[in-house]
Amino acid sequence: MTDLAALALFTLFVLGLVAIELRVGRRPWHFTFREAALASALWIALALAFNAGVYFWRGPQPALEFLTGYVLELSLSLDNVFVFALTFTYAALPPEHQHRVLFWGVLGAVLMRALFITAGIEFVGHFRWAPALLGIFLVISGLALFRQKEKTIHPERNPLLRLARRMFAVTEKYEGASFFVRRNGRLLATPLLLVLLMIETTDVLLAADSIPAVLGVTRDPFIVFTSNLLAVLGLRALYFVLARALVKFRFLHIGVCLVLIFVGTTMAGSRFYPMPTWASLGVICGIVLAAILVSLAKGSVTVDQRPATRV
Repeated sequence: MTDLAALALFTLFVLGLVAIELRVGRRPWHFTFREAALASALWIALALAFNAGVYFWRGPQPALEFLTGYVLELSLSLDNVFVFALTFTYAALPPEHQHRVLFWGVLGAVLMRALFITAGIEFVGHFRWAPALLGIFLVISGLALFRQKEKTIHPERNPLLRLARRMFAVTEKYEGASFFVRRNGRLLATPLLLVLLMIETTDVLLAADSIPAVLGVTRDPFIVFTSNLLAVLGLRALYFVLARALVKFRFLHIGVCLVLIFVGTTMAGSRFYPMPTWASLGVICGIVLAAILVSLAKGSVTVDQRPATRV
């Protein structure tokens, strides 16, 4: 089977999963912790099963690259889970509608990442200096993230929100699970649409780091695409598992910064010393595990959140 045929089958499989979730997501649904934990376990099991398939089909090295890319994407996504929680708290979004917003947010993320991955692979393939440039970008991103003392959101600075408010009048309150409502023949946006745009913006920022990072692990389009998308698709369930627990992991933010700096450094120096994939996987896992263990040892920290309000 060619890579193109395998990618087509993978895409059809993903679309099938999306169609099932779309049917489920039509009604308000609040994930319990047990349901979220089960869903997360199923997504992780699916990724590991896919990884086994890559091993028997393509061999041990592509399988190791897939696993490393998957773990890297999950590691970088952990920081974004906290931003999702802040966004939902700021917007006073009812829990039963959070799954719907995350579903459409992740679906948009899949489409955006396909474009990011295609552009990134073309960029790296055409310019010899591209890996070094992307590596420096990741190091700068990691340092900038490290200097950020606390997670805050600023809807007033979001260009997508400003554009949406110019294009549509917005209702004063949520209208169930609807992004739009029609009143007196006039189409109105609801605050739910604004929350979705905030989530999409967050993912664009994550993709700007994670796509160059995974390109530091492998340049194989099939491995980059599948590892990235399986990690992103499982992010919704992971959010409902970790959102409340993340306040206990006060040093996880530093761990994410160090992962970015490490991947950027190895990518920038890949022409002189290509880091073995197994070593990269070990360092990434070690950094995240150390951040979690130190956080648990030091205890949780109170998170300063803005009072609940409408976006």
